[in-house]
Amino acid sequence: MQYIVLAFRNLGRQKRRSFLLGGAIAFGILVVTFINGFAGGLAGNLEQNFSQLLGGEIFIQGVEKKASGQRVELITDDQALEAAIADSRIPVRAITRSSTFVGTFFFHNNSAVQAVVGIDFAGSSPLRNRLSLVQGGFDGMADPEGIIIGQQTAQRLKAQAGDTVLVQLRTVTGQMNIAEFHVAAVSHDPGLSVSFAAYANRAYVNAQENLPADACQQIGILLRNPGQTDAAAADLSGALSRRVTLLPPLPKATGGNMMGSMLRQHNENPMGAMMADLMRQAGEGGYQGTRYRLSTINDILGKLELPQVIGAINGISFVILIILFLIIVVGVINTFRIVLNERTREIGTMRALGMQRGGVRSLFLLEALLLFLAGAAAGLVGAGVLMTLTSLLSFTPTTPAFLMLRSGHPSFVVSPAQIITPLLVVGIITMLGAWLPARRAAGLKPVDALAAVH
Repeated sequence: MQYIVLAFRNLGRQKRRSFLLGGAIAFGILVVTFINGFAGGLAGNLEQNFSQLLGGEIFIQGVEKKASGQRVELITDDQALEAAIADSRIPVRAITRSSTFVGTFFFHNNSAVQAVVGIDFAGSSPLRNRLSLVQGGFDGMADPEGIIIGQQTAQRLKAQAGDTVLVQLRTVTGQMNIAEFHVAAVSHDPGLSVSFAAYANRAYVNAQENLPADACQQIGILLRNPGQTDAAAADLSGALSRRVTLLPPLPKATGGNMMGSMLRQHNENPMGAMMADLMRQAGEGGYQGTRYRLSTINDILGKLELPQVIGAINGISFVILIILFLIIVVGVINTFRIVLNERTREIGTMRALGMQRGGVRSLFLLEALLLFLAGAAAGLVGAGVLMTLTSLLSFTPTTPAFLMLRSGHPSFVVSPAQIITPLLVVGIITMLGAWLPARRAAGLKPVDALAAVH
């Protein structure tokens, strides 16, 4: 306790110096915690927003391969899949069903290529919560031929809510078809250089693709805890493999240039990409019958290479952390060297009164520890205040990075490891920075220290 009182007193004697050094530590902790929290919130928001647009965190797709080699994307054994989902005991919040085709839209002399996803609007609350409409409304989807198109597609077609557009598509059996849709609404594009689908009623989409009215091509599973996506997918894969034949999972996307990938994806809908990957995979091998593929939202984000955005942010955080560490080390060493020179005679007096070398060393290290603890506490509190204030900012759906936000607001998620690790590193560096001056102070002889003139 005596050493703690002395350490507090010594820090208080040099308030300005202690404030500057403690402030540097606090600033470093604040910046790193804020950036890590932003990256964590970004990852969660991307996953949540994509899962709402795509209708799940886990997806099951089916493809039937006939003797002729023709492939039809179709789920033929819905009951077996539902039984497997129940057997897996994964935490299901909702199950969605959809059918998808890629068609060419025509309106007057204009055209645009867009994926069309057929869903059940009566039970599509995730999509209703995520889509922001600039024209029309969801009530228009009561029309069986209603469709919601994106703003980019509407601009290309020069169409608006209330117009009738023609869509050319290929049925699942390979015939060309022309469908008529009534534009019920126009939605904001989600940004990030990704063009999403138009949304229509599943029964009508099935009719245009020559599928039964109640059929679907994909089952989406929304989880109660999206953070368990990979674990839930592994459990479901085991349950599915006991009831149906699964295609091997697609390899994880690695490498590549993030911006180049996003530019390539500019006119590619993730749902259409999933369908193309499935058909390409189903073409391999000489089997007949129906195969199913299990994929997750993480597979889709990996294809878009959006996690590299998070990796880049974490990389920036790491670089800033290294720079701040160097500043802290230099600051601590120089500060305690100055303290040593200023307090040489004081050290000699304490040694002459009976303080041992270990006590002098401990006193210096204790001062460094208290300085670190005060700076770390201030940094964490400051980061919490800054994250809270930033999360109050509100952005409209027209914001290019709206997919990175949660209901239009920035959000922050910091794991315990992201807090503890920087604290440990900064604490160790602070103590190491003080160790050399502390060791030198402990090595002073009382006679020499008392004779010193500063």
